[in-house]
Amino acid sequence: MERLPFIAGNWKMNKTVGEALELVKALKISLMGIYGVEVAVAPPFTALYPVAQELKNSSIELAAQNLFWEEKGAFTGEVSPLMLKEIGCQYVIIGHSERRQYFGETDEMVNRKIRSAIRSDLKVIFCIGESLEEREEGKTFSVVERQLVEGLKGIDEERMGQIVIAYEPVWAIGTGRTASPEQAGEVHRFIREKIEGLFSKRTSERVRIQYGGSVTPENIKALMAEPGIDGALVGGASLQAESFTRIVRFKEI
Repeated sequence: MERLPFIAGNWKMNKTVGEALELVKALKISLMGIYGVEVAVAPPFTALYPVAQELKNSSIELAAQNLFWEEKGAFTGEVSPLMLKEIGCQYVIIGHSERRQYFGETDEMVNRKIRSAIRSDLKVIFCIGESLEEREEGKTFSVVERQLVEGLKGIDEERMGQIVIAYEPVWAIGTGRTASPEQAGEVHRFIREKIEGLFSKRTSERVRIQYGGSVTPENIKALMAEPGIDGALVGGASLQAESFTRIVRFKEI
């Protein structure tokens, strides 16, 4: 089954509103006429609404970088799925390793966020991946399996159509180190097998699995040549229109 490639740019804590608008205006021009690939950008919360307005009538979709699992309430500093949906977000990134590492997000918290996002009809980019220590100790597959199983608890097969999985080895995020296409492909195959066991072969064939971790214009083509890699969650290289455009247009490289 052919799966539409999906390239998403995670801007993390970068870009003022003015800078964000400048970037998406450039992307609208450089990605004009692009087909055969889905594209999304994930600005910081402060830029989401103005970027949403700028992206109207554009093929570029909007993602948030996080949410809280309640719809409203006394949760100072948090943002609800309803708020994201109202301003025009189609996607939300959940479970990113930086959230797990710096803010103590557990598999249970990630699962609550995923279920909440889905209830609000947001699509989810669900991040999983092992640390360098875990890889060196041979724990890659057990860590990835645990994060996958715990994160998808209570999600029925029909709702899996709203979920994109992003395999992001923590040791490759922002380090300049990239998993080789073979390393990434091996884990992607493992994830797909586990999804088949949790749901069905049909679901495993349909779900898209992105790779994330120091993705660049120089390595995107080799990564995308792996049969099980359906796209990329791009960090630093998504902060410049030129480099992100080259990644999105990987078929033309």
